[in-house]
Amino acid sequence: MAAEKKLKITLIKSTIGAVPKQVATVKSMGFKKLNSSVVLPDNSATRGQIQQIRHLVKVEEM
Repeated sequence: MAAEKKLKITLIKSTIGAVPKQVATVKSMGFKKLNSSVVLPDNSATRGQIQQIRHLVKVEEM
């Protein structure tokens, strides 16, 4: 059984002034504060969310 790939995503820019859809995406991914990180599975749904807010986050593969 192969280990599931994970992504460590860090919020590096504020959502002040962002489009409401982008703010909702940030909240749905589990970010609480600036510079907080979440670990999510590497799948197409997560990649789509990252694409929506790519200018606000930093992504690292684990």
